[in-house]
Amino acid sequence: MGTILWFKRDLRVADNPALAAAVAGDGPFLPLYIVEPGLWAEPDMSARQWRFVAESLADLRADLARLGAPLLVRTGEAVEVLEDLRVANGVTRLVSHEETGNLWTFARDRRVTAWARAQGVAWQELPQPGITRGLGHRRGWQARRDKAMRGPLVAAPEALAPHGLDPGAIPDASDLRLRFDPCPGRQKGGRARALELQAGFLDRRAVGYLSGMSSPVTAAGVCSRLSPHLAHGTLSMREAVQALEDHRAESGPNRALAGYGSRLAWRDHFMQKLESQPDIETHCLHPAYESLRPRMPDAERLEAWKTGETGLPFVDACMRQLIHTGWINFRMRAMLMAVASYHLWLDWRVTGAHLARLFTDYEPGIHWPQAQMQSGVTGMNTPRIYNPVKQGRDHDPDGRFIRQWVPELRPVPDVFLHSPWDWAGAGRFLGRAYPVPVVEPAKAARAARQRIWAVRDQDGFRDTRDALLQRHASLRPARPKPAQTSPRQLSFPI
Repeated sequence: MGTILWFKRDLRVADNPALAAAVAGDGPFLPLYIVEPGLWAEPDMSARQWRFVAESLADLRADLARLGAPLLVRTGEAVEVLEDLRVANGVTRLVSHEETGNLWTFARDRRVTAWARAQGVAWQELPQPGITRGLGHRRGWQARRDKAMRGPLVAAPEALAPHGLDPGAIPDASDLRLRFDPCPGRQKGGRARALELQAGFLDRRAVGYLSGMSSPVTAAGVCSRLSPHLAHGTLSMREAVQALEDHRAESGPNRALAGYGSRLAWRDHFMQKLESQPDIETHCLHPAYESLRPRMPDAERLEAWKTGETGLPFVDACMRQLIHTGWINFRMRAMLMAVASYHLWLDWRVTGAHLARLFTDYEPGIHWPQAQMQSGVTGMNTPRIYNPVKQGRDHDPDGRFIRQWVPELRPVPDVFLHSPWDWAGAGRFLGRAYPVPVVEPAKAARAARQRIWAVRDQDGFRDTRDALLQRHASLRPARPKPAQTSPRQLSFPI
């Protein structure tokens, strides 16, 4: 009559309905996290993400140990791990949250479903508040989401029955054979850090949120930085929403916090897209775009973009910050993806997987719908082709950010920093200390715009688009403010 509580993207004991449901059963209680080498071998996974998860697992293990039953960590294929624990401990029940993950986890859950049925194990999957499984349209979705966010937080149990099993080691990234991935500026994982960040944001940093979140110069200091904690579940979305509402009730109307609340709602909006259509990770939402770009991208352009060597200073600075820290603000994520898709004409699946690896806060349900949106292949959104030179001048007018991350450009006068090819000394500089631009930005943007709009003129395009809008468009979004809280962004690093 034993019960396994399978932790996935809910690495906490507070506000964890699956934990509450699991401890209500009879017999041994086994809190479990499965380290799945197959998952971590996927092209969207990385060592920086694993290290954040490993730190969060250590925190979770300590919290569970204080309650009496430390977290079990087992490495292997999920069905094999679950079967070993079932046989050894008389397990008849499995409890977890529903997971809106990548296609690999979707397929794995199907295998676990088949195993549970074959072995007579009752698998109880609890919905994540704000996400509805099996949804075919968006009518009423927003109201259900808002109601779920207002629901009572689930208290952690006061004590757990000890299981007496070896907790098992939390492996290192090298144990999973993850590629070398130094990320010296990476955020650390764990519940305690999530709560500290949330309190610091609501009490102090939020005052500069709306004015500072669009520029990479200021965003790191004024954004909540909770995105990796929400992605891996050290903090629940309901906790974040209710902490915000409690703070607003105490402090009064606050435009910055209203904007933050809108972004929390937009996060669930995009999560629902992948939940409703899992193949968004691999197929264009609108099939008319499938043959738009070569599936085998130009290798030189791709490598230049990945390494921050495109010759477009602001683009390169953003990519290098992301490589170093695992985080960059929403507008710059959108620009990086848009430049890759439009100016460099690279397939979104390849560039999307690379960005996913770099994001410590990678959340498949946010990332893949946004990758498609920034690449113009949804059919539902107006293509938005960022001008990388203008973005730099708008958000880094004095060049401080570029000079920090692209030190090769220090000899370039300020007036030419965003377009060094216009400098009289460019002939002695470009192609030596710093690359010649891989494309001419304005010319590449014009060509991309023509190609994108040509697809929209095809027969039947609008009929498919209308069906997609019915399935995925929010009928009453969270009223994001123009510009500052636009949903046209990547991974929602709130």
